[in-house]
Amino acid sequence: INLSTVTYLFDGAIDHRDSLGTKARIEPGAVNLMTAGHGIVHSERSPGDERAGGPNLSGIQTWLALPEAVEEIDPAFEHVTKAQLPVIEAHGARSRIIMGSLWGQSAPTTTYSGTIYADIALDPGASVPIDAAAEERAVYLAMGEATLEGVKLEPQVLYVLRPGIAATLRSATGGRAMLCGGDAFTTPRHVWWNFVSSNRDRIEQAKRDWNAGNFPKVPGDEKERIEIPAIPKTVSYP
Repeated sequence: INLSTVTYLFDGAIDHRDSLGTKARIEPGAVNLMTAGHGIVHSERSPGDERAGGPNLSGIQTWLALPEAVEEIDPAFEHVTKAQLPVIEAHGARSRIIMGSLWGQSAPTTTYSGTIYADIALDPGASVPIDAAAEERAVYLAMGEATLEGVKLEPQVLYVLRPGIAATLRSATGGRAMLCGGDAFTTPRHVWWNFVSSNRDRIEQAKRDWNAGNFPKVPGDEKERIEIPAIPKTVSYP
C-alpha cells in the first residue's frame, strides 16, 4: 500500500502478474512501475524458458513512497520498454534515464513527485557529473569500481549525498552505478513488511485486511499466498 515499486534488471527476466490482471515480462533495460495506491497484490517469477538452464537474474527494485495527497490512489501498472528510455553517452559513460529528467533528457515513466533515477555504465576512465538540483540524491554502486569526489564506493552500498553540493562520479577500471533521488517529503514514512504509509493506523488496517483475505487475488497466480510474518525480514521504520 501507499508506494510504487520500480523494477529494473541488469540480466535475466521476470514475469510480473498483479491483481489488476496485468501480465508482463521485464528484461534488462526496461522498467516496471507498479503503483500500489490503496492496495495491490502481485507475483514475480522467473519465466519457464529461463529456468531450464538455471535463471541468471540480476537487478534492483526500488520502493518509492507516494506523496500524502496520492497515497490512496487507484493501483496502476506501467511497463516502459528499453527503447523508450533516453540514453546519454558522454565522457566514457552511458547513462539510461529511468525516471525524471537528467542531463537534458526526460524519461516517459510516470512520477508522482520530483524524481530522478538513472542507470550509469562507466567505462574505464569515465566520469559523470552529479548536479545539485534534486533535494535528495544517492548513488548505489551495483558492480565494478567507482569513486565519488575521490571517495571509493563499496559495491551494494547506498551513498547519500549532502544537499546542494555538486559531485563527480568516476571510474578507473569500469563500473555500474545507479543514481536516484528527488523531492524531500515534509512528513515521515512508516514501513512494515510490504506496507508503507505516512499513517501508522493505515498499516495496522492493511495487516488486518491481509489476514482477513480482503486484498484482491492475482488472476492466473491465485494458489500461493505469503502469510504476514511475526517479525518481517525487511527493514521496518517506526
